[in-house]
Amino acid sequence: MTNATLNILCAGAVQGVVKALQARFEQDAGATLQARFGAVGAMKEALLAGEPCDVMIVTDAMVVALQADGQLSSAARAPLGRVRTGVAVRAGSNVPDVTTPDALKAALLAASAVYFPDPQRATAGIHFASVLSQLGIDDELAGRVRNFPNGATSMRELAADTGAAPIGCTQITEILYTPGIALAGPLPAAFELATVYTAAVAAGAAQPALAQRFVDLLAGPQSRELRRAGGFEFD
Repeated sequence: MTNATLNILCAGAVQGVVKALQARFEQDAGATLQARFGAVGAMKEALLAGEPCDVMIVTDAMVVALQADGQLSSAARAPLGRVRTGVAVRAGSNVPDVTTPDALKAALLAASAVYFPDPQRATAGIHFASVLSQLGIDDELAGRVRNFPNGATSMRELAADTGAAPIGCTQITEILYTPGIALAGPLPAAFELATVYTAAVAAGAAQPALAQRFVDLLAGPQSRELRRAGGFEFD
């Protein structure tokens, strides 16, 4: 497999783990990883549009659906763990209480800007838009909402915001690997979203054996502690 290229379409929530394993895999396999990261909806669109893909890493529910449609290999799927959705603030700023719906509502209403990913295609963005609606503050916050295509970009923009009290929401894994921001905590239990992310080999993979080798590394015991440190949880 020397000089082979492995093409990966990956949810942003798993970006930190993939990047952490990249050098090790490339050296051991003699291959190059070419990864695209983004909202799960965008990754699905890319796959269906014919973008080169050997490994798909998205939500477990999406993997199951894409396997049923014949887009991903039905041989197996490899769950990586569960990721909760959390609230972030700029590093060094006051960390608000977000443990209850009322506390979260107060923190959001006090924010100078509210950052979260695409409310149409990103898992966390879709969910958080619903949370704002359930809290009854979506209209009040409309002028302060800052949406970006994915969680990673949203969190980088939050880190760069020099306003009085910006706040954000995305998957906890994306919060933990973004410099300049801090985790305030997971969403309150009433609004909890815990998403299982899963890897699978694409049905049209150009490098199926190499793809399976990377999936085994990504989801296997040798990377379990790396995933745990990055915000993944296990039963």
